[in-house]
Amino acid sequence: MTRDVAIAGTVVQPKPRTLSERVVQWMNKTPVHIALGLVGLVWLAPTVGLLVTSFRPRSDIQATGWWETIFTLRFTTENYDQVLSAQGMGQAFVNTLFIAVPSTFLLVVAMLMVPVQVAFIPLLTMFRPTGLLTNYGAIWLAHTAFALPFGIFLLRNFFITLPRDLIEAARIDGASALAIFRTIVVPLSVPAIAAYGIFQFLWVWNDLLMALVFVQNGSLQPMTIAINGLLGTYGSEWNVLAAGAFLLMAVPLLVFFSLQRYFVQGLLAGSVK
Repeated sequence: MTRDVAIAGTVVQPKPRTLSERVVQWMNKTPVHIALGLVGLVWLAPTVGLLVTSFRPRSDIQATGWWETIFTLRFTTENYDQVLSAQGMGQAFVNTLFIAVPSTFLLVVAMLMVPVQVAFIPLLTMFRPTGLLTNYGAIWLAHTAFALPFGIFLLRNFFITLPRDLIEAARIDGASALAIFRTIVVPLSVPAIAAYGIFQFLWVWNDLLMALVFVQNGSLQPMTIAINGLLGTYGSEWNVLAAGAFLLMAVPLLVFFSLQRYFVQGLLAGSVK
């Protein structure tokens, strides 16, 4: 008969000791794992289909679905060559990086609770004399300002969970407020800061509305606008559209999966004490 072990106020279940206990534990978890696996497959299906379609020749796309001949597909990189060179998607990819990265880390305190749609006209009126609409300045400032409410909410919930005894000990040792923030608060807050950075990067990377309003120089437009233009010009060119769409999705997927550990830790920040 197993007993719960209490450690620092937390109940810890001991590992199963016998074969029967292991079987019961496995059976209790199996339905949950199966359900989560099915949800994961359903969620991944469109992404896998887009990836496969982006490598298929146009004739094959028009003849069969990607799921019908998934094991006998003819792959080609011509779609990516065309979308990166002929359609200018390579420059649009670089433009998107120039918009998304600075907007993730710049700090501008303004219009914390104002919806972005309401502020379009005032912001355009304010930015026009400064010349910021001819470069990335306007969209950097707009994205950063409207991301602050969520950032403040997330980081505040994390900061209040930091051990006060540790901060008080640093003060007793003579550390200044800046030194405490730099050597204690920031290192302990890496998961929350990383989660906020991931959220902001993905939001800016996939943005279309604000890019249409605040990036008025055609040569600086990001991939979301470029792909939107492909829908009108190459509406029937599914191979080109698939390559461009997956190229737009590749970086967010890479960022999310490579920083998934920080993302989960940051979401849970402040949820329990």
